[in-house]
Amino acid sequence: MLSGQRDPMLVPEISQHEVRVRQGFTGTELLLFGAVFDPSGRGGATDYDIVVVLKGPSEPIRLREKDRVGGIWMNTASEDFRSAPVFFAVASSRPVGEIVDEKTAAIYEFGTDFIQLSPSGVIDPEEQLRFTEGLVDLRRRQGLYKQDLNGVTISEKVLYQARIALPSNVVTGIYTAETFAVFDGRVVASAVSEVAVRKVGFERFIEQSAQNNGLIYGLVAVFLSITTGWLAGRLFAMM
Repeated sequence: MLSGQRDPMLVPEISQHEVRVRQGFTGTELLLFGAVFDPSGRGGATDYDIVVVLKGPSEPIRLREKDRVGGIWMNTASEDFRSAPVFFAVASSRPVGEIVDEKTAAIYEFGTDFIQLSPSGVIDPEEQLRFTEGLVDLRRRQGLYKQDLNGVTISEKVLYQARIALPSNVVTGIYTAETFAVFDGRVVASAVSEVAVRKVGFERFIEQSAQNNGLIYGLVAVFLSITTGWLAGRLFAMM
């Protein structure tokens, strides 16, 4: 960037700031869009790249590694991590390797290869890498980790947009959408928006009951199971 030139300003927006999960939810698509303004007032004078990182809430996780022992698949190793995002998606205007170097990509988590997990104890770097790659592979297959390296479109060097799909198995919580403007290999502006994913209706009642009234929830679940089994037995007996 030219000497004395001020950094641009990002104005991000999201099509939905709240996603409601109810019975029959099949997933949804978020449109992340906005504008990047040049402080010089020259409009789209500079070619900025845009990278969008959408992350779900983080949670502790225990990863187990299976291996074949005596012809039987068994858990042979495990590792605990204090923090791992339940959802992680990246979209960029070009392949990240063409936008920034690997060090910068790692700092800002520009891709599933750069997700930062926090181990709960001392762990060998090679072992940590193996477990991290295993988690990423598993959640990729579940549709929870993804990247689209040509997923951001930029119009007139000012307006940008990206579409990121949330699958039906998405976890509730607060999601953060971080947008980065990059020029000449350097992040020159960033902005954060939030999306709340919430259960509504009967699903929300069940979730709150399980969290706040565990004993009552358990008794009701047992009662419903017994009642359902009894009714099914009666129906089959009448046939």
